[in-house]
Amino acid sequence: MNEQTNPKPGSDPDFVEDLQPGGQSAPESGSDPQFDVEHVKRVLEAALLSSTEPLTVQQLKRLFSGQVDADTIRKVLEMLRGEWGERSIELTSVASGWRFRVKPQYQEFLDRITNEKPPRYSRAVLETLAIIAYRQPVTRGDIEEVRGVAVSPPTLKALEERGWIETVGHRETPGRPALFATTRKFLDDLNLRSLEELPPLEELQSALEPASTLVALEAASAPLQDSLIDDEPTTPESEDPQESQNHAG
Repeated sequence: MNEQTNPKPGSDPDFVEDLQPGGQSAPESGSDPQFDVEHVKRVLEAALLSSTEPLTVQQLKRLFSGQVDADTIRKVLEMLRGEWGERSIELTSVASGWRFRVKPQYQEFLDRITNEKPPRYSRAVLETLAIIAYRQPVTRGDIEEVRGVAVSPPTLKALEERGWIETVGHRETPGRPALFATTRKFLDDLNLRSLEELPPLEELQSALEPASTLVALEAASAPLQDSLIDDEPTTPESEDPQESQNHAG
């Protein structure tokens, strides 16, 4: 996303005109390919509105068969972002690329006409996610050391199935425990571009509330009987006997 190119002689870095909508190649004279700003803007808009996933600048560049460079794509995206700024839908840049999303303040109205409820996660799941996000990469043992209690396999499984964490390697210690880290999808669902943009820990909860057509986490204070994952198992019936022996060992 930080890639930059130097303006070439004879080109205007912000606006170049007269790309034929039919896709004809511009003369190769050492200058940037020519294009019509409004035409490129509408093509980008159509691609992003019709996509269910974020699109990278390189993917968007392929829409024009190489006639529009990456820097120009970024400039037009910023123009498009400005055009949509006062609407109920906004254009945002996230870890996986660019996408349109419903602004959070309008999501509550959309929730009234949908029967799909976002999954509820327990405090154990949210605490585990926070530890991984802010201390990654971490092992299961690291998480247990911070939380002070054992981490059950379903807790990690819930986060893996949601696509928010993944195994990124193994620590070179006895047993070679798996190292967990967050994914690009986790950043996308928080509408972030990088880990450096993670909010302070105390603000993470509000950032994880349902928003913008994404199925996100609900409040950690949700009733446990409604949770997908309860806090750590406390009865023999809710825990695999083998896991009990492993924890005891």
